[in-house]
Order: sequence, then C-alpha cells, then structure tokens
Amino acid sequence: MMFQPILDRLKITKLNQMQEASLAATKKGNDILVLAPTGSGKTLAFLLSVLNNLNKESKGVQCLILVPSRELALQIELVFKQMGTGFKVNCCYGGHAIKTERNNLEQPPAVLIGTPGRIAYHLRHQNFDESTITSLVLDEFDKALEFGFTEDMSFIIGQLLSLKQRILTSATAMDEIPAFTGLKDAVTINYLKDAKIVPDLKLIKVQTTPEDKLNSLFQLICKIGSKTTLIFCNHREIVDRISDLLIDKDLAHDIFHGGMEQDERERALLKFRNGSIKILITTDLAARGLDIPEVEFIIHYQLPYTEDAFLHRNGRTARMNAKGTVYLIMVPDEKFPFLKADIETETIGGKYALPQDSVWQTLYISAGKKDKVNKIDIVGFLLKKGGLEKEDVGLIEVKDQASYVAVKRAKVLKTIKALSNEKIKNKKVKIETAF
Repeated sequence: MMFQPILDRLKITKLNQMQEASLAATKKGNDILVLAPTGSGKTLAFLLSVLNNLNKESKGVQCLILVPSRELALQIELVFKQMGTGFKVNCCYGGHAIKTERNNLEQPPAVLIGTPGRIAYHLRHQNFDESTITSLVLDEFDKALEFGFTEDMSFIIGQLLSLKQRILTSATAMDEIPAFTGLKDAVTINYLKDAKIVPDLKLIKVQTTPEDKLNSLFQLICKIGSKTTLIFCNHREIVDRISDLLIDKDLAHDIFHGGMEQDERERALLKFRNGSIKILITTDLAARGLDIPEVEFIIHYQLPYTEDAFLHRNGRTARMNAKGTVYLIMVPDEKFPFLKADIETETIGGKYALPQDSVWQTLYISAGKKDKVNKIDIVGFLLKKGGLEKEDVGLIEVKDQASYVAVKRAKVLKTIKALSNEKIKNKKVKIETAF
C-alpha cells in the first residue's frame, strides 16, 4: 500500500526508522513489540501497520486498539481521521455517553479504539461482534498495567478468537510480557536506546527551602514569561494548591489530573493545545500519550520517584530532535539517584513582570458533529457573520455536541455580541467564552 498521500495529509515528509521497521515486520504477519520513547511516532507506526490489514469488503470491527486513557483514545482517533483512509473509526471510554457509543456500534467501525474498562463493558453487553476482529493493538501497554487494567485486558483478549496479528507498544522495557497478551514469536523493535531520538534537554536546578518553594515556583514562572510551560507534581492536591496561588496572582493557567471530570480535563487540554493557556499544572497523567503541543519548558515542582517517570515527563519537550529546558525545583538534602551531580544551578530572585495572557481565547459553540457541523462551517460562520478576519481565527476542534475555536482575545467580546442571534446550519447556537 502506498502511504505517501497519507503522509502528505499529515504533513510528514517521510517515516522514521522505527516506523519503517514496524511496517516491515507487520507486513510479514508477525506479532510485534514496539519499544520506543514518548514522541517517537509510535501512533503512526501502528496505525499504518493496521491499515495494511483492513479490508474494505469487511462489515464488522476489524481492529481493536486498547489504550490506558481516554485522552490517548481521542488522540489516536484524531490521527486516524486525519489520515483520510475512508475507514470508519470510533472511540469508547469512561465518561463518554454509553448510549452514544452503543448507537455508533450499531454500524460497526473498521477500527475501534477504547479503554479496557469500557470495551469490556460493551463486550459483556454484546454491543458489538468481536468475531470479525483480526488485529489487536495494545498501546502504552506498560501504562495500562500500571493503571490496573490487567483483568479487563485479559478478559477482552480472551474473547478475540479470530486474531491474526497483535501489536504491543511500550515506552519502557518490560522483564516479561504477560501471557494473557497472546504474543507469539513477536518481533521486538527496540528504539529505547537509540541516540537519534534522545531529546536535547537542558536541565537547570533551582534551590529553595520547603517554606519558600511555592514562591520560588511563582518567580520562576514569571522569569520564564509567556512560554508554553508544563508544571509537574506528584499529587493532585499539590496541583490544586499551585492553582490557588496562581489564581490569587491573577495568572492565567489550567490544571489537569485524575480527580477532574472528563469534560474539564478535555477542555483544559484543548485550551493548552490552541494556545489560549500557556501554563498547565498536572500530575503524571499528562506525562505521555496525550495530544498536547510540544512545550518549551518543563518544571518539576516535585520530582517523580523513578527515572522512567522523569524521562516520560521530560518527553513532553524536545521531541524529535528539538531542544527543551527542564527546571527542577529542589530543597536541601533531596537526592534522586537518576540525577547527575553536575546539574547547572540558577538563582531565582529579584522582581519579574507577570506573564501576559495569551493573545488567544477559546470560544464555545453549542453545535458539533451531531449537528453536521464541521470546521469549514465554523470558519464561514465566524468570518461572514462574526466579522472576523482569517488571522483572527486559530485552532478549531469539533466535538460530538459542541465546538471550540481559538479567537484573538481582543476580538472575543465583539464576536460574541455579533453572533448572539445568528444560526449555524439553521440551528440557533449558544456562544460564550470557554472556562
């Protein structure tokens, strides 16, 4: 199969070595184990491999992709749609309406992506026919085990009696692959040690005291300025505490952790993606597998307990040979065996200006895919009826029931007022700032 049109649509010049190796192995029909770091292109590697196995004449689900998080499921779905293959794809995950998923499964997609708990639910309720599934992908498998999905994954794989090929991806090497995966004579493609995709990171240590740690973080944020920044913490309570501080300082930001509702999490990522928010405070939930932009700065407010977690966090910057800066906020006597002793130290002091808000702000529009609304409709709506110019409109994301669009902050209030009584696709819509 010729993939160049797909690569063109994805604005990719050519496949990397890991992707080429994965494709070559799957073409021979082998089960494969892909070991590669975050940001190395594993998603495209297995989606192209899966595409080789899809048959336009088949009516049922042909490929099942199991992932540890709903955000990763949505990201893979988006990439597959951008590939423009003509095959139907659907997502199933916790927090998504079961009725919507059941309706989608009545006309089965060729590719079904989901979290183990939700896919197991649909299997137990016989909401789709698993007998037509010939390809299985276990993406971020190490993370799925860590999240406790072993029982659900074992149940699901045990039901798939027509499998011909299994693809397992992981960002860490494992001593042993669990027997329930069913991998047989798998070809291992290991790029974890590949120097070509080791990020070019500058590590900088900021020394502080426990009492002054929050203030040091705030000063560091101000010193960095209006740059895309991820702040990592070990616990969601600390995420909330930092957020409270930044709210008091009137500094625009958002948070992301497992204690939030699904729609809140999706909205936070969306605003970070489209540039409305420059600062995202998070737990390790955002360390990998999420569709977020490459960030310029990583701040470890709390360092993780393991080197693997440290590397995954840092993988959000300096991806694919780019450069990035990682700050470590540390107090005396903190020691981590995975840190080198000669890390550069930077002094944070003096007065720094508060970073300016982004030039973008996100608008919520109460119409989405279920209303047959697409990005072109929204652009026309904003330009013709909202009075905006093309350069005033940024990233647009169309969801099932709603759409979100980045608009130049200076034009937001005027745009909302201009569109207050307008219709899109003959539907009166609600338009407001997304919070």
